[in-house]
Amino acid sequence: MKKFFYIIFFNLMLIIKSLLFSGLGYSETLIKSHGISSFGNLKYSKDFSHLEYVNPNAPKSGEISTWAFGTFDSLNRYIVKGNAAGSGNIFIETLMTETADEPDSMYGLLAESIEYPEDKSFAIFNLRPEAQFSDGSQVTASDVVFSHNILLEKGIPSLKQLFADIISVEALSPTKVKFSFKNSSDNNEMLMLAASSSVFSKKFFSSRDFAESSLEPMLGSGPYVLDEIEVGKRLVYKLNENYWGKNLPINKGRNNFKKIRYEYYADTTAAFEGFKAGEYTFRSENSSQKWAQDYNFPAIDKGIIKKETLPDGNLGSAQAFFFNLRLDKFNDPKIREAIGLMFNFEWSNKTLFFGLYDRVTSFWENSAMQASGRISKEELAILNPLKKYLPESIFSDPVFIPPISKPDKVDRKNRRKAIKLFQDAGWDLVDGKLKNKKGDIFSLEILNYSPAFDRIINPFIENLKLLGIEAKHTRIDSTQYTERVRNFEWEIITSTYGNSLTPGIELVQQYSSKTADVPSRNLVGLKNEGIDILINLAANATTRKELNEIIRSLDRSLRSLHIWVPQWYKKVHTVAYRNHYSYPKNLPPFDLGAFDFWWFDNEKAEILNNK
Repeated sequence: MKKFFYIIFFNLMLIIKSLLFSGLGYSETLIKSHGISSFGNLKYSKDFSHLEYVNPNAPKSGEISTWAFGTFDSLNRYIVKGNAAGSGNIFIETLMTETADEPDSMYGLLAESIEYPEDKSFAIFNLRPEAQFSDGSQVTASDVVFSHNILLEKGIPSLKQLFADIISVEALSPTKVKFSFKNSSDNNEMLMLAASSSVFSKKFFSSRDFAESSLEPMLGSGPYVLDEIEVGKRLVYKLNENYWGKNLPINKGRNNFKKIRYEYYADTTAAFEGFKAGEYTFRSENSSQKWAQDYNFPAIDKGIIKKETLPDGNLGSAQAFFFNLRLDKFNDPKIREAIGLMFNFEWSNKTLFFGLYDRVTSFWENSAMQASGRISKEELAILNPLKKYLPESIFSDPVFIPPISKPDKVDRKNRRKAIKLFQDAGWDLVDGKLKNKKGDIFSLEILNYSPAFDRIINPFIENLKLLGIEAKHTRIDSTQYTERVRNFEWEIITSTYGNSLTPGIELVQQYSSKTADVPSRNLVGLKNEGIDILINLAANATTRKELNEIIRSLDRSLRSLHIWVPQWYKKVHTVAYRNHYSYPKNLPPFDLGAFDFWWFDNEKAEILNNK
């Protein structure tokens, strides 16, 4: 009888438990982890004490400062309105955060753990009870729900596509929030998307309109708060002494500066002169001319400023001249390829860059995801079903690489090939001008905001004119430039596609037809069904090997469409800084970390003070 009673009691408990879990929307068996990786492999265990590449004993002192271009009139980077400061998201934290020594992992920040079922149809994040906004109020699940919904309602329009497969976000308790997904999955892509959610204060925005640009700093939970602002000219952030997360293992040896300062300059020449004059202390140098010729001022000679080349294991920057594909004149890829042939990188590198750069050839330069040679069996299996959407050259020719030009200003062979491509597209050279059957002359405008780029763009313009194009270079101020780009009022601009080492759902924002006609990272307005299918395949890859094959296929396809004229990249960081900073000996491959895990070295500062 006693045994029978226990059996009934046990079964009753199972039923109650099942009903309870069902009411919360999840099954009994959940996987629980302190972190999440795209393919399940985490470097750091649950009880790790600090990241391997930091100095856990780094002092919290001093200031680091750098420069920013142009101006700003907003501190909200999550909306379309206003010209937002690049550092405006410094106040905001995410549920989980990435590291600089793993390409595809995240660890708990606001959330101490994640739970999910085997089919990955939802994710539950357990918030840290001690997590606080800078006013001392607790970060709760309702803040997470609010943040997701407000970004959908009033955030950058392309976020709607990014979050399209998240069907709901709900608070299960003050410290437990659940993300439900449209479909189950064999990979961790949606889990990581949810884990990267930015969290704002619901209470803060109860009396403010999220969609309006503002210079009032958002109430955030991050380690820094606003200290000083001079509108359009200067921003200073100070370390929050009461930062809730300063003792977390993920933060040990990080956020080491008492203050971070950004000085804004109207042009790059003024910015460099400001550095020489000591107006700011850290500079990542992007100009090869300056790096080769101009770092010979007294502060360098005296050892006050240190000039250094440091290793960079990240992707090569996908920097290029990009075409606005929303314009009819650029509809034909032959025309885009022809224009690209007139940019002579070899001449530019020799004459302007002192041979310091390499040519960008791939959207995933310097990685295993870079396509090469003729199409492989694995890529063929992926791309064959997409033949009707993609150029035939993908299947018949090696992957497109810009031909090497002679280091003369104009490569005659490339010019002849470009004229032939224009002729194939219906344009003939008549009286030195490219004209179509209607008699229209082909024209284009390269839009630019930086005087430093004049010496690069102007020779390109001259070469295009020799081809018979009415080409012009228009330089405007940064505010006008931002507005024209945002409103798609441009033809060709220089920009960079910030691709990821573990690309997935974020590719929607960069290359998907869904984001082509709204402000997004799909700069060129690309619309191609084949590319859309490849994006979906990448988002659903279950192994690194599978993802690499898909991205190589995507890279091959993008390069065949000639949406860009690729420029250049460096395989190293070229930096100069006031010699009172130190950094760990074992720098990680994926981030230089100057504003993250470098520190102010008091001993070095004492030496400088005595000079």
